[in-house]
Amino acid sequence: MVQAYILIQTEVGKAASVASAISGISGVTQAEDVTGPYDVIVRAEARNVDELGKLVVAQIQGVEGITRTLTCPIVHI
Repeated sequence: MVQAYILIQTEVGKAASVASAISGISGVTQAEDVTGPYDVIVRAEARNVDELGKLVVAQIQGVEGITRTLTCPIVHI
C-alpha cells in the first residue's frame, strides 16, 4: 500500500468546493482546506505507485478549480 499527501493550489475562493469534491473520490482518505501556500491538503492511498499516479492524474487533477498539485509519497525510514 502506498500513501501520499497531495498539496493542491486552487483558483481563488474554490478551496472548500475542491476539498468537498475530492473527499468523495475512492482512494482519498482525507481532504482538508487549509491556509498558506496550498489551499487543500489530501491524504490518499493506492495499491502501488502506478495506481497512485492514476488517482492523481485521472481523478484528482480533473476536479474543477485546481490549478496545481504536488504529490508527496509517505516513506518510512
